[in-house]
Amino acid sequence: MKHTCLALAVTATALVLAGCSAGGDEPAPSPAVSVDTPTSSAPETTTSDEVPRDAREKVSPAGEGAKLTVVDIRTGRHEGFDRVVYELGGEGTPGWRVGYVDEPLQQGSGNEVAVAGDAVLQVLIDGSAYPFDSGVEQYDGPDPVLADAGGSVVEVSGSGVFEGVTQSFIGVAAHGTPFSVYSLTGPTRVVIDVAR
Repeated sequence: MKHTCLALAVTATALVLAGCSAGGDEPAPSPAVSVDTPTSSAPETTTSDEVPRDAREKVSPAGEGAKLTVVDIRTGRHEGFDRVVYELGGEGTPGWRVGYVDEPLQQGSGNEVAVAGDAVLQVLIDGSAYPFDSGVEQYDGPDPVLADAGGSVVEVSGSGVFEGVTQSFIGVAAHGTPFSVYSLTGPTRVVIDVAR
């Protein structure tokens, strides 16, 4: 009996120590977050360039204390999908709520926003801040951002902030087209891939 108890105590101690060893106390990465550090001349790439499989709403919470401002919006074409990238400056980890809407309505005013395409994905980036809070200049490029003709993404419209949320719309060629959403770091980005 003493040997059995001693063996169990040694095994339990070994498991506890293994859990505290280097790397053992590191939190597991979120499945919605990937790390990518592209060069400026390289296209946006990730470690999992999979074609999106469903059109359900995608939600992920922002990190506590996030203060992020959209500094760039760009589109690209990849094998099997089109990509929309919102580059963010400031601090923290962005969250999002992305899904199809019947009408693209502006937060606050409720005014309808003109968006080209047969369907509209609403993009809400949580953890957003005005430039005076984030310390970076907000995106001031073309609005809408036009995608290459013939793809599933038609255009990206707007990047206004209202009550800590950046709202934008993606015009999509066909309703119900599958999409995926995730974030990348170096620099911080929210990426939306829309199947073709």
